[in-house]
Amino acid sequence: MITSPDNPRVKEVLRLRKARERRREGLFVAEGPREVARAREAGLAFRAVYHSPTLLDWDGGEEVSERVLARMSYRAAPEGVLAIVEVPRHELPANATLLLVAVGIEKPGNLGAMARTADAAGADALLVADARSDPWNPNAIRASTGAVFTLPIVAVTREDVGGLDQQKIAAVPGAAARHSDADLTQPTAILVGAEDAGLAEEWRALAELEVAIPMHARSVDSLNASAAAAVLLFEAVRQRG
Repeated sequence: MITSPDNPRVKEVLRLRKARERRREGLFVAEGPREVARAREAGLAFRAVYHSPTLLDWDGGEEVSERVLARMSYRAAPEGVLAIVEVPRHELPANATLLLVAVGIEKPGNLGAMARTADAAGADALLVADARSDPWNPNAIRASTGAVFTLPIVAVTREDVGGLDQQKIAAVPGAAARHSDADLTQPTAILVGAEDAGLAEEWRALAELEVAIPMHARSVDSLNASAAAAVLLFEAVRQRG
């Protein structure tokens, strides 16, 4: 059993809290029995599993003390198990009919929620551009409820998106067309921008059509990124029957 917070394996887990280390190593940390189990069910490659037997009865992996697991965990209240997992590698899906393009998303929870919604709507992939957060942040993983383990997630550039064959529909507050006016029965890439500024002009220029979600608020002028993505994705689901 590992009982010292200074153990090199503890330090390896702590390094993976930083996005640059996750990118460099190609690894992330899955925390909690639900996330670890879903990562395993998705067939992802595990490098290590750590669990505290006083917190959770878990089959397999290396035992650690509660104190050590608390040090390893990103969450304030660890749930007994965590794993170091290899980031899955995906290419742009061929012949995709529905893509969600997340541009400049800052909050990991929003990015994870977008992955969850994209998976629920049957999207072929989540494309992430100009990312200020990454889908392997612990908060993104938790918000996705494990969707990031199975949904193809691909880092892309503006040039990659511009070269897509699918029509590109941009979510822009105040656009003349309603989101329900767009023909989403054809292969489509939906572009959704950051929570604060939305899509920059260079991204809007890629779109064949800009659409807005009608609002009747007293003071709110926009939805957050994950909510806007959900409305547009499920409008596509509605149109496609």
